[in-house]
Amino acid sequence: MTDPTGTTLDLGPQTALLARLAARVPDDLLTGPTPCPRYAVRNLLGHLCGLAVAFRDAGRKELGSTTDTDPGATLPDIGPGWREELPEVLGELAQAWRDPAAWTGATRAGGVDLPGEVAGLVAVDELVVHGWDLARATGQEYAPDPAALRACHAFLAESVGHPGRDAIFGPVVDVPASAPLLDRAVGLSGRDPGWTPR
Repeated sequence: MTDPTGTTLDLGPQTALLARLAARVPDDLLTGPTPCPRYAVRNLLGHLCGLAVAFRDAGRKELGSTTDTDPGATLPDIGPGWREELPEVLGELAQAWRDPAAWTGATRAGGVDLPGEVAGLVAVDELVVHGWDLARATGQEYAPDPAALRACHAFLAESVGHPGRDAIFGPVVDVPASAPLLDRAVGLSGRDPGWTPR
């Protein structure tokens, strides 16, 4: 995906932000709730580790077990080295999608064959929305990368009305048109922008 100047969307600012959010998660919040009903904080972090690897490999067109696995097949969790692993794989994800070739042709993620550009936009959506999930679950301020947020919102808005959409995102939560763009994106993803852990 390119911006109006023809520059490929850089996922680096958003992945760096996500790495900083994760680094500030204290161990005592790992079992706390998140806006994802099935996930505690540790499961959300495990999901982020897995999706970073999957979309890194999808961007590289290195298809195999990491890109073929249905993310909903098992409940994700973190391993003992997650604090080192997550920022590393997030950085590798961003680097893979800096190659314009990642956004072209065909690839696969989550066991689904996708055009490169669509896979890249799914990755952006995952990074922005799960960044919000993690920040909200752990009481952190969250201001996503503006370019990533715009791309995420456009992708989610385009998904409305598509068959099978609710199975992926959940029903849209109505948010006023005057609300901040992040709140509108969160609502389109099936989340309540007012969610809190308590």
